[in-house]
Amino acid sequence: MKKYLFLASFALIGYGVFAQNPASHQPATAPSAALGKNAAIQWKETTHQFGEIKQAIPVTVEFEFKNVSNEPVLLTQVQGSCGCTATAFSKEAVQPGKSSKITATYNAANLGSFHKTVTVTTNTETAPHTLTLQGTVVAK
Repeated sequence: MKKYLFLASFALIGYGVFAQNPASHQPATAPSAALGKNAAIQWKETTHQFGEIKQAIPVTVEFEFKNVSNEPVLLTQVQGSCGCTATAFSKEAVQPGKSSKITATYNAANLGSFHKTVTVTTNTETAPHTLTLQGTVVAK
């Protein structure tokens, strides 16, 4: 019984703290959410045509972009449309006037034409961005 009274009094004290400070109920604004509200990027290319590639020999492309704003650009997620496309990117903010790259590798496991996409989520107003890989896988 004493245990329950102790827990109940602790809960009431905690409630009193929140009741005195209603602002504590509000979620904190994440600093990254405000970062780069007006950030913008310019892509060198958004579609890459591989042409014919040999089966089971992975191919890689680098998609380059430049921060054309006065605020840092942060890549928050880079996701291939399926497990056959691997991606790599820098987690560091891209400063104004600087460039960065996203690497996409297609595994070329299946024969035939392919059209794969990479979705890039950033703190820019035009996010998400879509990058495209196309080509045809032929037998070795």
